[in-house]
Amino acid sequence: MATPTTGSTPGSARSSTPGSARSSTSGTTSAPTIAQIAREVGVSVPTVSKVLNGRSDVAPATRSRVEEALERHQYRRRRPGTKHAGAGAVDLVFHQLGSPWAMEIIQGVEATLCEARTSLVLSELGGEHRPTRAWLDATLARPPLGVLLVASRLTDTQQHQLASRSIPFVVIDTDGEPPPDVPTVGSDNWTGGLAATRHLVELGHRRIAAISGPADMLCSRARIDGYRSALEAGGIAFDPALVDAGNFYVEPGYLAARRQLTLPDPPTAIFAGSDMQAFGVLKAVQELGLRVPDDVSIVGYDDLPLAQWTAPALTTVRQPLREMASAATRMLLALAAGTPPAMTRVNLGTDLIVRESTAPPRTAR
Repeated sequence: MATPTTGSTPGSARSSTPGSARSSTSGTTSAPTIAQIAREVGVSVPTVSKVLNGRSDVAPATRSRVEEALERHQYRRRRPGTKHAGAGAVDLVFHQLGSPWAMEIIQGVEATLCEARTSLVLSELGGEHRPTRAWLDATLARPPLGVLLVASRLTDTQQHQLASRSIPFVVIDTDGEPPPDVPTVGSDNWTGGLAATRHLVELGHRRIAAISGPADMLCSRARIDGYRSALEAGGIAFDPALVDAGNFYVEPGYLAARRQLTLPDPPTAIFAGSDMQAFGVLKAVQELGLRVPDDVSIVGYDDLPLAQWTAPALTTVRQPLREMASAATRMLLALAAGTPPAMTRVNLGTDLIVRESTAPPRTAR
């Protein structure tokens, strides 16, 4: 991985004006300093500097008064596309690192940044989907060329603080429905859930379980909506007892499958919301003395490189993770160069990859 570019810490804004501003009273060109702005608003020079730098430690009412004064005087901030001193790295922010899924995203981002001769910095939020104040302060202190957020969302205040420093951001695989002006890149999760379940229905399965990710994540809800739509189209009643929610890692898949497969009327097929969950399902099936696909068919989601090496090889929905990461990185680099993207919402297609872990149920053979 490339070493991050280092440079001087921006600190507070200098009192000299970076450009001219037109006075709203005289109609002549003038160059107000932040000291003059501070006197007019009745705050200290460091407070104005903090607002200009996007710092979070300014009271909302004070920030609003300073922003109004800056707008009134048409105070020229750094133009979009102008690099910060020492900037050159993109900050890639995960809620949690360490999974093969995250590695696919990292490789897609890094490959695109290498072409642009730009380095990469990795950040982790400790499992949270909302960046903390500590992360924001550290980011503003660098600052990076831009920020890529994976399955995370900024607050309105955080968006404003990044924008005030001309730090663009793009969200990959958003965890919720973002505002229309937030650039996002994802995939068609509803169609993926539909295709996975329809494949099982067409094989003849009627007891089909599902394991989803966190219920508050948009992709989880979309995949389960696709699952329910495929059941309905196949004339199969939705049974909430066959659906479990967790996260996208191995253990929740294992625990959910243990519960589902020991029901009085167990499923003959399981749709897992991620390949990692599917790996847990495989272990549960083996521990219970069952066989895949003879007793239980399994479909995963993501098509991680490991999916083709399981025994049996995993049928799964291919989510184009590297392509998503590359598209988001190109979008971010365009924004950093001052070029608005042609589209701010990109959803890439998914494909069902049929391997050895699915077959008709015994009753249909």
